[in-house]
Amino acid sequence: MTYRALVFFDLDGTLMNAQSRLDPEVQQAVRQLKQNNVLPIICTGRSPHEIQEILAQTQIKSYITLNGAFIVYEGTTIYHGDIDPDLIGKLKAITAGHGDALAYYNDQTYRASTFNDLVKAQYDTFNTPYPKVDPDYYLTHPVYMLLVITVNNDKRYIYPYGDQLTFYRNSPYAMDTIRHGESKQAGIKTLIAKMGLDGIPTYAFGDGTNDLPMLEYVDHAIAMGNGITAAKDRAEYITSKNTENGIIQGLQHFNLLP
Repeated sequence: MTYRALVFFDLDGTLMNAQSRLDPEVQQAVRQLKQNNVLPIICTGRSPHEIQEILAQTQIKSYITLNGAFIVYEGTTIYHGDIDPDLIGKLKAITAGHGDALAYYNDQTYRASTFNDLVKAQYDTFNTPYPKVDPDYYLTHPVYMLLVITVNNDKRYIYPYGDQLTFYRNSPYAMDTIRHGESKQAGIKTLIAKMGLDGIPTYAFGDGTNDLPMLEYVDHAIAMGNGITAAKDRAEYITSKNTENGIIQGLQHFNLLP
């Protein structure tokens, strides 16, 4: 099938409301896209198991998750990027030495090296259930993304391992951490190349730091009204806030919805 457009949606602060849910109007708008021969694709730092309700509500079957580290096209996994367990062990040692924490993510679940006030604050920020504690989970399971849960110790991780890993601060409490070279932009490139979708106009909605590579790459970048300044600076169009039907306004502005 040849689509007339591909539309990539961030979730937190973009497709989702302040309660980390989808408004009914947004659900209906996204479902309508396929009827208009437009392919909606989620592009998020969240993991697949966290977004199952959203996938059901929107009928979306293609998603770039974990900031580009796990990609599914129409129900089929087409890419995953495993982080070296030895490297994870080194990061875990640093977190233990500084009172920080590490969370391990794959497509099935997430676990944490410990539970403390920083972990609680991080997961409360995103209205997400707390992870089970399993400090050695990474030794027996694949890990595609880490959360380095820290407030003030970014340099302790970035300086020694910035050539092997990419760090995105996603909240005051944590940095999304993936293999070097992975990003939402890289995920989009991989999906388009593997599935033969070259030449189709691309659109993306985003609001935060990890959205910047995506917004820089697509043909038409849309920043949410609640987005950071850097996202707005890269946008062709700034729509209203995620809590003010910004998704619908943006889709209508580009004639992707009537």
